[in-house]
Amino acid sequence: MKRLSRVFSSSPKTVPTQSRPAAIVPENPKLTIEGRSIDEGRPLRIVVIGAGISGILSCIRFRQRIPNIEICVYEKNPDIGGTWFENRYPGCACDIPAHTYQATFEPNKEWSTFYARAPEIHKYWKHVAEKYGCMKYIKLKQQVNSATWDERSSKWKLEIQDLDSGSSYTDEGNIVIQGTGSLNNWKWPEIPGLDEFKGKLLHSASWDEGYDYSNQRVAVIGNGSSGIQIVPGILPKVTHIDHYMRSRTWVSPTFAREYIEKHGNGNDNFTFSPEDIEEFKNNHEAYQKFRKGVELELQSIHGATLNGHPMQLGAHEAFVENMKRRLANKPELIDDLIPAFPPACRRLTPGPGYLEALTDEKVDIIKSDIAKIDEKGIITADGQHRAVDAIVCATGFDTTCTPRFTIRGRDGVLLSERWKETPETYIAVATDGFPNYFISLGPNAALGEGNLLLLIEKEVDYFTIRCNGIILELWLRAKKQYASFDGTVMNISRTRYLVASVAVGTRGGTEEGRIVALWPGSSLHAMKVFAQPRWEDYEYEYVNDNPFGWIGDGWTENEKNDKIHVNYLDDDQVDFPAAK
Repeated sequence: MKRLSRVFSSSPKTVPTQSRPAAIVPENPKLTIEGRSIDEGRPLRIVVIGAGISGILSCIRFRQRIPNIEICVYEKNPDIGGTWFENRYPGCACDIPAHTYQATFEPNKEWSTFYARAPEIHKYWKHVAEKYGCMKYIKLKQQVNSATWDERSSKWKLEIQDLDSGSSYTDEGNIVIQGTGSLNNWKWPEIPGLDEFKGKLLHSASWDEGYDYSNQRVAVIGNGSSGIQIVPGILPKVTHIDHYMRSRTWVSPTFAREYIEKHGNGNDNFTFSPEDIEEFKNNHEAYQKFRKGVELELQSIHGATLNGHPMQLGAHEAFVENMKRRLANKPELIDDLIPAFPPACRRLTPGPGYLEALTDEKVDIIKSDIAKIDEKGIITADGQHRAVDAIVCATGFDTTCTPRFTIRGRDGVLLSERWKETPETYIAVATDGFPNYFISLGPNAALGEGNLLLLIEKEVDYFTIRCNGIILELWLRAKKQYASFDGTVMNISRTRYLVASVAVGTRGGTEEGRIVALWPGSSLHAMKVFAQPRWEDYEYEYVNDNPFGWIGDGWTENEKNDKIHVNYLDDDQVDFPAAK
């Protein structure tokens, strides 16, 4: 007996295009039937700006999850990697353990040190991009100068400059993902006479790798995250370091202390032995136990950011004891370093080797303000002049959140103007008036604690859910309500969130501005937010002005291609209810 489908075998296995109804027009002319299958992906062009971690993950996940797309990633640098390509200063490393700072789907069991250095992190992301076929979609040394929403075509029009030739050209995309990050617009500090210095002038974000600082007297200005890494990074080679500290800072205990004591003999950034690496490679269960154990510690400290929480009350004593232990060779320094504000007001920085470096006889801590710089060195407010061979400015970045290129949304509105006073967004990824434009690590995306890499992954997951071919625009009311919530939690209720009262960098560089950097909650809280999109918070416009175009022409793709299957009857596909 023939299968019933073969009785009708005279019909072609695939449905010719000409036999498909282009459109059936019912009484309402907007409700047309599109000439495609219900599960046939609408052609989409995705443009990603930046080939750092956000750009690499976007390139992987969009191609994996959304059919019928074309993706292009523009990168201004000659190589991928973003901050891990740009930052090359001595000691540059991740501020969380390496085994938590990696893609969830691509664990690296061969990290050489507990806190991986920048070259090794850059090498890892190069491996990820190459393994998952990203390089063919990434265009290097191509700088996006502008992106403009075109109402007539419902597309973004971009102007790109080829940095080799200097010539410019245009491109367009249905969706734009900004993956440029927030820490890529560095600036020199505003110190009188800086340009008069005749020695070597360096910035942490633009390090001259050809400069040999051996046997030099060096001034390091700043004790933020990069300054904390540079001081121990250059100490072995230099003759002397003048370390200019404008403010006191907490240096946190490291994670996985028990493992460090056992395997690293107390060294906070120990090197994994060949035996440790082999065990991780050959014993997945042991590796997962270690990896998840470190991750658990990383994700379990949100209470330390809340005033009055038992974890916060105990943090002060723990931090002081840690710093005293590491400053044992110069205990008198503790009074110069312990801040008046509680721990966790700023993102926790373990700073392996930093406190120990401060006890070295080659290092002088200078608390007096810098008055000016002359040809030979630095003059402080107390009148002292300290001659140096090199000045290192570890003074951070422009934290105003405004993109470095021009973005025009609906009605020609400039994003820089919209964000001039306060960069308001919806859950840190979108803003009204800029349809189909999403930001990875936008304003209010940074974490005071927890795993930022996981947040990037979850934001990219969110983008792939949202970018389904409909024109999406954030509902204005939803954005304003979120901005109000964000301001309340992180700015107005200062007694609750410690960070609100001290971290100037989180306020776009001002003393009294609204918090613009930090997420109003924990790392795990952010992951939940991005895992549960609220469709009602967006307004929709439909392609061809057809709200039911998604239903297609009555076919599925497998039917058209004669690849029908009924695996929905497989046991692992059936949702079996529990019997009494």
